[in-house]
Amino acid sequence: MPGAPIKVVLDACVLVPTVLREILIGVARAGLYTPLWSERILEEWARAVRRFGPVDEAMARGQIAVLKAQFPQASVAPRSGLEARLHLPDDNDIHVLAAAIAGGAEAIVTFNAVDFPRGVLAGEGIARRDPDGFLWQLWSNHPAEVGAVVEAVRAEAERLSGEPQPVRALLKRAKLPRLGKALG
Repeated sequence: MPGAPIKVVLDACVLVPTVLREILIGVARAGLYTPLWSERILEEWARAVRRFGPVDEAMARGQIAVLKAQFPQASVAPRSGLEARLHLPDDNDIHVLAAAIAGGAEAIVTFNAVDFPRGVLAGEGIARRDPDGFLWQLWSNHPAEVGAVVEAVRAEAERLSGEPQPVRALLKRAKLPRLGKALG
């Protein structure tokens, strides 16, 4: 892989679903890209799982602590005044774009296409990537590495559920149908 891996901000919405998060983090551990986030993005993840109950929130906070230890360079601090000059359809998402700019990210991985218009992001030199397309592209360039990560996540899902977890069905449920078709 020539050069440094691309830097990508992971929006909170792609960190909440366990299978998706584990695949995204697994391919980052494999060195296929460099993940970035802000404290606010991580807090949004923890708050999002609160609706499932206090145990889920506590587990998310534990997972956040592990991620921060594994990727100490991933946390991007807000730059003074940056958010004030940015505009997005939802003001609550400006911090994500600000983190991408401050971290030198090439893209934001998110399901939220409406609130991250490609034209606005392009003006900042940042792309919007949906998780399925992003992971499919990584798989296209590094099939063995991505395949190994997906298999490890599938095996763990099977172990935890006690039921067979066919890769294609698992990835479809994780909103990764293209990747699932490629691997299934």
